[in-house]
Amino acid sequence: MANSSIPAILEKMTGKDKDYRYMATSDLLNELNKEGFKLENELEVRLSNIVLQQLDDAAGDVSGLAIKCLAPLVKKIHEAQVLEMTDKLCNKLLNGKDQHRDIASIALKTIFSEVPTSSVAQSVLVSVSPKLLGGITSPAMKTDIKCECLDILCDILHKFGNLMTSDHEDMLKALLPQLSSNQASVRKKTVSCIASLASSLSDDLLAKATNEVVRLLQNKGAKPEMTRTNIQMIGALSRAVGYRFGPHLGDTVPVLNEYCMNASENDEELREYSLQALESFLLRCPRDISPYCKEILHLALEYLSYDPNFTDNMEEDTDDEVHDDEDDDDSTNEYTDDEDVSWKVRRAAAKCLAALIVSRPEMLSNLYDEACPKLVDRFKEREENVKMDVFNTFIELLRQTGNVTNGQVDADKLSPRWSLKQEVPKVVKSINRQLREKSIKTKIGAFSVLKELVVVLPDCLADHIGSLIPGIEKALCDTSSTSNLKIEALVFTRLVLASHSPAVFHPYIKAISAPVLAAVGERYYKVTAEALRVCGELVRVVRPDIKVSDFDFKPYVYPMYNAIMSRLTNQDQDQEVKECAISCMGLVVSTFGDHLTAELPACLPVLVDRMGNEITRLTAVKAFAVIAASPLHLDLSCVLEHVIVELTAFLRKANRALRQATLGTLNTLIVAYGDKIGSAAYEVIIVELSTLISDTDLHMTALALELCCTLMSDRRSVGLVVRNKVLPQALALVKSSLLQGQALSALQNFFATLVYSANTSFDALLESLLSTAKPSPPQSGGAIAKQALFSIAQCVAVLCLAAGDHESSSTVKMLTQILKDDSTTISSAKHHLALLCLGEIGRRKDLSSHAHIENIVIGSFQSPFEEIKSAASYALGNIAVGNLPKYLPFILNQIDNQQKKQYLLLHSLKEVIVRQSVDKAEFQDSSVEKILNLLFNHCESEEEGVRNVVAECLGKIALIKPLKLVPALKERTTSPAAFTRATVAVAVKYSIVERPEKIDSVLYPEISSFLMLIKDQDRHVRRAAVLALSTAGHNKPNLIKGLLPELLPLLYDQTVIKKELIRTVDLGPFKHTVDDGLELRKAAFECVDTLLDNCLDQLNPSSFIVPYLKSGLDDHYDVKMPCHLILSKLADKCPSAVLAVLDSLVEPLQKTVNFKPKNDAVKQEVDRNEDMIRSALRAIASLNRISGGDCSHKFKNLMGEIAKSPSIWEKYCSIRNE
Repeated sequence: MANSSIPAILEKMTGKDKDYRYMATSDLLNELNKEGFKLENELEVRLSNIVLQQLDDAAGDVSGLAIKCLAPLVKKIHEAQVLEMTDKLCNKLLNGKDQHRDIASIALKTIFSEVPTSSVAQSVLVSVSPKLLGGITSPAMKTDIKCECLDILCDILHKFGNLMTSDHEDMLKALLPQLSSNQASVRKKTVSCIASLASSLSDDLLAKATNEVVRLLQNKGAKPEMTRTNIQMIGALSRAVGYRFGPHLGDTVPVLNEYCMNASENDEELREYSLQALESFLLRCPRDISPYCKEILHLALEYLSYDPNFTDNMEEDTDDEVHDDEDDDDSTNEYTDDEDVSWKVRRAAAKCLAALIVSRPEMLSNLYDEACPKLVDRFKEREENVKMDVFNTFIELLRQTGNVTNGQVDADKLSPRWSLKQEVPKVVKSINRQLREKSIKTKIGAFSVLKELVVVLPDCLADHIGSLIPGIEKALCDTSSTSNLKIEALVFTRLVLASHSPAVFHPYIKAISAPVLAAVGERYYKVTAEALRVCGELVRVVRPDIKVSDFDFKPYVYPMYNAIMSRLTNQDQDQEVKECAISCMGLVVSTFGDHLTAELPACLPVLVDRMGNEITRLTAVKAFAVIAASPLHLDLSCVLEHVIVELTAFLRKANRALRQATLGTLNTLIVAYGDKIGSAAYEVIIVELSTLISDTDLHMTALALELCCTLMSDRRSVGLVVRNKVLPQALALVKSSLLQGQALSALQNFFATLVYSANTSFDALLESLLSTAKPSPPQSGGAIAKQALFSIAQCVAVLCLAAGDHESSSTVKMLTQILKDDSTTISSAKHHLALLCLGEIGRRKDLSSHAHIENIVIGSFQSPFEEIKSAASYALGNIAVGNLPKYLPFILNQIDNQQKKQYLLLHSLKEVIVRQSVDKAEFQDSSVEKILNLLFNHCESEEEGVRNVVAECLGKIALIKPLKLVPALKERTTSPAAFTRATVAVAVKYSIVERPEKIDSVLYPEISSFLMLIKDQDRHVRRAAVLALSTAGHNKPNLIKGLLPELLPLLYDQTVIKKELIRTVDLGPFKHTVDDGLELRKAAFECVDTLLDNCLDQLNPSSFIVPYLKSGLDDHYDVKMPCHLILSKLADKCPSAVLAVLDSLVEPLQKTVNFKPKNDAVKQEVDRNEDMIRSALRAIASLNRISGGDCSHKFKNLMGEIAKSPSIWEKYCSIRNE
């Protein structure tokens, strides 16, 4: 219905009194903003006319309100009305009076920003854009009208460029000539306008525009200001269209370089614009700019120090006095600073260099040789803003070094880290000079450089601490210092203290501690909190080892204690300060407690009090753990009982972090002070503990079980409570298929400790453990998980060993009896468990006293059940570990003689070898010979399972005897049998483990002969080589760094779909297509994914993304998944390379997201497709986070499509918030 109040409001809006008009317009605005506002047609016309009339109101505040009314009005009226309004406004803008022009322009912009639908926009644009273009091109128009038209057109193009494709050519024709206008303001607005248009232009028109600008640039006789405009235009185009500018770099880069070098002495802006355009090329067109990077680097370095009006005649090593005179020098120079804009060139050069560093990880070593010394030298820059940019560029260099060399050793002379180490003395010398400057901003910048340096090279400042101390002191003590400077200085001090060895600081403790302790008393909470964190590090540095004291720390104990205590007792302060004070006091008490005995009764109750406060209790619990773990074994009797009661209560709280910390603290307290705690308290703790044991939170379970073991070993009398409360939970836990890692070892420890506690019968425990494996009644879930049988077996083994020899052998007898009984009558789970238990016991204890145990186990190889056969081979291998001389020859002999049981026996052998390689045990040479002959004989087995086991055995023996195995394996890389070559490559994969091993140095020179099998004719061999490369990239990137330039093109080639590997199988009624290359492609992409993490500096992402990654995104399900992951990683690590080709990646992603399975698809296919869509959306979410992704219209449209589909949008949102 129409709003009845509107006519009355309109009446008042046209009244004489300006206050009435103002109030009425304000009422109208409120009405328009209401949800259900509707108008009849004639009222709508009248309202629109009156609002337009109000725009010209003599009273400024009334016309201002009228503009605000336009925004909601446009959404509420019909298209024809909007059209009429925009036409009137256009006429007012082009032909109206001067004083009404501004307001008409603002009104038009408001309407365009609020147009509700694209169809309305379309019809409005049809009438408006020709008028605006007329205003721009008509020679008689005033300059300011032209500028307003350009401004509005720029806004329109930015928002609706895609709707106007038919007019693009006319617009270009109208706009390009304006670049040669005589008015600077028109040229400037034209540049923005063409840039807005460019992002929606077709490639042909973009080329046309670019060629026109380049043609203007190549005209050497043009006026300098025209040249400057054209260079700005080039930069704006590349920023607007991103990688689509790539094809034009060949024409533009040389021209820009030439202008830069040959510009006249005072044409600084020309140089600045050229460098800005080059910076944009580096970030937006990383692939096509590659050939020009070297010359851009030289150009940027040359202009980094470009300062024609200033000769730096000061000596390198200046003293402080010279610095103070420096300020008076300026007046004696001929020119004043205002005229000198050369700093803009230096700033542009620094940013251009930063773009080069960020976008070209592969040039890092080169940058250290050429750019690093130049950058460090420019820390002395005169202009403060430029100096900040130089600092930031150097910080980017440090960050990139950290990114690229992640996890690398510095020993390599070619590595960027090593180069950085060589530069540290120069950097420190130069930074120290900056720390003596008066400017606060400069000092903050200098500290951020030092901070980044310590993060990338943790121990690099050991020799320079002495020279840095005065700078830190000055920053903290100077009256002119701001809070920000103090915080930066403190953060740096904390990082340095934490990353260097304590002895380095001992000569300077006095100088460091005084200003830091003073900062603890600062009023601003952030400074105080940071100073307290530094104190925490200082405590560790002053007394690193309680037993050995080679530094006199006593003078610092009380000043530190008093400073922290005053903060600890103060109630009205920020939470961050409270927490830092509590943690810091915990450290002080645990380190200096023996010198603070008189103070403990005052200080410990305060900490207990903080445990009672919900905000600080977690920090206080952790502080008590630190105090309890102190080797000083302090007297806590004044608070111990109270603390235990509080902590026991915390085990019931919902806060998970608090429960975790509490379990840890209780554990530490009981180990140190168990004799002072009553048994009743123990029992309460155990009751609370038992509720935390379940497989829903394994970390908490492990902590709870560890605490339980501590309680039992400290006091055996708690056995009864444990058996009643904890044992049922533990027996339920052992059946969980999720049990692993820390929780499993804690559970084993629990059973071993429980045997020793009072009145506990071994037999009852063993019985209860074994009975957990009995299949439960079918209605409650039936059989027990395979993983659970392994857990039970490990617990049984630990229990037997803890109980002693007599119990162990009786258990083994009972288990062998189960195996001897006819296996058909016994449930397979019981048989299965018996074998696993024998294996676990045999691994920990020699079972050779039990005659013929090996034959009894081998008897189970005949079982009809697969899992029993594999359990038997596991048991045999583990029993052999307990007594190698006896059982190893037996296994080898069996492998030779028993063809049918070969696979199982090889698995037993693998168990033996893997255990030996982990325990670093030695084999006798004779047995190694035997094993090798046997394994190499089985390299060519037809069964893939056998070959895999053989490869794993060879790889693990190589860890024990590298000198013998590496040559033997290398020799077989040229074997005529493809299976042998593949087995050898897989063996190398198994020999590359994460921890450092003897084999590394032996393998390093030889690894290329294994990895080059990636060129083999046989696909199995190629896949084995790819897997080996992947493992090396993950575990030992240094082994392969040097080979990557040669290997990568071969690896990329494996990601391509090979027609010759696709075959059609005729299945009678229908044909089935089999792709034998699928596994290989999947492995190759997964390998690239791994290399992105550890060898980023060797990869050139641009050459990989197109064509290889692009084709992978359109491949089979199994290949798409790793490709989505790679795309997300690249978006994060090399955003510029991804932006450069974003358009071409949209199509395969779009296909994947919109794919619908057939109606008759089975559930598995539907689920896989769901996973696939989620995986693609994850990649799209990463792409959407890149700044500048909005250059790609295809990507924008894809995001628009996703937003329109409710089901996909919901998935996308949930993924984005993960």
